[in-house]
Amino acid sequence: MSPAPSRRPELLAAGAAAVTVVLWASAFVSIRSAGEAYSPGALALGRLLSGALTLGVICLLRREGWPPRPAWRGILISGLLWFGFYMVVLNWGEQQVDAGTAALVVNVGPVLIAVLGARLFGDALPPRLVAGMAVSFAGAVTVGLSMSGGGGSSLLGVVLCLLAAVAYAGGVVAQKPALSHASALQVTTFGCLVGAVACLPFAGQLVHEAAAAPLPATLNMVYLGVFPTALAFTTWAYALARTTAGRMGATTYAVPALVVLMSWLVLDEVPGLLTLGGGALCLAGVAVSRSRGRAAAPEKAPEPRPTRAGRS
Repeated sequence: MSPAPSRRPELLAAGAAAVTVVLWASAFVSIRSAGEAYSPGALALGRLLSGALTLGVICLLRREGWPPRPAWRGILISGLLWFGFYMVVLNWGEQQVDAGTAALVVNVGPVLIAVLGARLFGDALPPRLVAGMAVSFAGAVTVGLSMSGGGGSSLLGVVLCLLAAVAYAGGVVAQKPALSHASALQVTTFGCLVGAVACLPFAGQLVHEAAAAPLPATLNMVYLGVFPTALAFTTWAYALARTTAGRMGATTYAVPALVVLMSWLVLDEVPGLLTLGGGALCLAGVAVSRSRGRAAAPEKAPEPRPTRAGRS
């Protein structure tokens, strides 16, 4: 039996969010490989160029035009903060601190998203969302502490990861109103292009390092652009247009748990019991934050408006 029409948009948004979370989790494994051959700025530029090229082809095939003027403010801000600045400082930060510390600090982002969404857009902060985020954050702390190694972190690295979390939150909040005027594909494509332009000062490094990089590292960089960037950021924007920023931010707490699982399967890094317990808490918190009470009121999330260029 097919889902009721009123439930179909919600199920599609949940599916899009799930695709985003899985692909973003896979990005951590690919960044670890590509980061051995590419510097932070070069890796960010290569990833963004691959993503922009992929998205540009899709836009041409779908005959998507330029975003309407009211959407450009959000596209520019999210492109600079999230696609550009965030990727560079996160790549840099992960070279200064161990993976556990990076995951721990960056996971401040969803909390900032929920607070900013409530402050700027009047998004509701229902008890289930707050409780779920608290459980997931506790899980992220557990995963981070269990994966942190002695002597592998620096104050600079922690500051860089914190800046990445702030840029991530600011980018998401800026992107939300843009999705009221343009399609998810338009917002993602032009945001990625803005980020790539901002990272052009690293073009010389990219050319030099690509000439000497092993093929697996370059393929991982291209993978980061096509899937965790082009596809995952588009599915993220699609889902964000149909729910609140806080709820979407809480969903990303599933990423640390999936990273642990993927590292186990792909890199043969066997997690300890504490790491597995933290991952389970992350998933449990996401389940709580996305659940609804029997008498819960509908979320305050406007339906995206169609544009002249169509929807994604």
